[in-house]
Amino acid sequence: MLPYLAQATSSGDNVRNTIDSLARTPLSEILVFVLACTAIRLLVAAPLKNTLAHQRGGIYPLLKFVNEALDAVVYAAVFVFMIIRPFAVQTFLIPSGSMVSTLLVNDMIVANKFVYRTSDPKPGDIVVFRPPVWGVYPDQVGADGEPKVDFIKRCIGAPGDLIEIKKGKMYRNGVQIEEPFVKYTSTMDQVNFTELSPDRVASIAIDDFKLVEFNGEVIPLHTFGDYSNTRELSVPKYVLDPSDAEVLRAKPAVKVPPGHYLMMGDNRNNSSDGRYWGLVPRDSIIGKSEAIWFPFARWRMTK
Repeated sequence: MLPYLAQATSSGDNVRNTIDSLARTPLSEILVFVLACTAIRLLVAAPLKNTLAHQRGGIYPLLKFVNEALDAVVYAAVFVFMIIRPFAVQTFLIPSGSMVSTLLVNDMIVANKFVYRTSDPKPGDIVVFRPPVWGVYPDQVGADGEPKVDFIKRCIGAPGDLIEIKKGKMYRNGVQIEEPFVKYTSTMDQVNFTELSPDRVASIAIDDFKLVEFNGEVIPLHTFGDYSNTRELSVPKYVLDPSDAEVLRAKPAVKVPPGHYLMMGDNRNNSSDGRYWGLVPRDSIIGKSEAIWFPFARWRMTK
């Protein structure tokens, strides 16, 4: 934990990175930090307790300050990292433009982790979750084989929903739904995004999508023109042989299965999401985005 504290500077990016690092500090490191602070406090408390009133000069005020500061730090660490973070709220840094313009790169959001302890995600919710391991880059996988990053996307389909995209139009349970939050953009640096003109959008927003059953599994089938789940359109796990893709295009769409959710980014042509890596299990859901809190100029509720 101390290395994270040492990273703090006046730079906006470093402030964001420091806060994000602290928010992700493993509980094991928090426990070591708390135990170290407690041990130092006990060492300091002994001479304080045994110092007579008329001898409380010299180094005594400094030791008293250290004792009280460590006391506050220990209580704060326990309260924030062992109660608030696991059960209530947590801050997250937005690392990509997949949710532009709802969320911008380097926005910091507050996620409500309690809400999904008492309810389930609903279509339209902006959700923080752990992605499937096949949906991330190799350097985003930890030593335990699990992703060490979190994704944030919009929930498009809940269990039992039949989700289809036809010629770029979204349908839920056979009814076309409006998506005023969806944008199509271009970018040169993956940080700054420019919204495309209506004519340009019309030329690229022609993809199809559905969930299909294949070899006993519900998989995403994303089609653009004559191509479905090619290496350019999908993650390796779901790349299909052309003959399989042709058969699956003719199959009916299936519903989101129990215990799973379909997530997509608002920046529809610049988002790696459920169209490419599939469904998110319920136990991978972390929380619901409630607000942007930093930078302060962008403070707003998210929806």
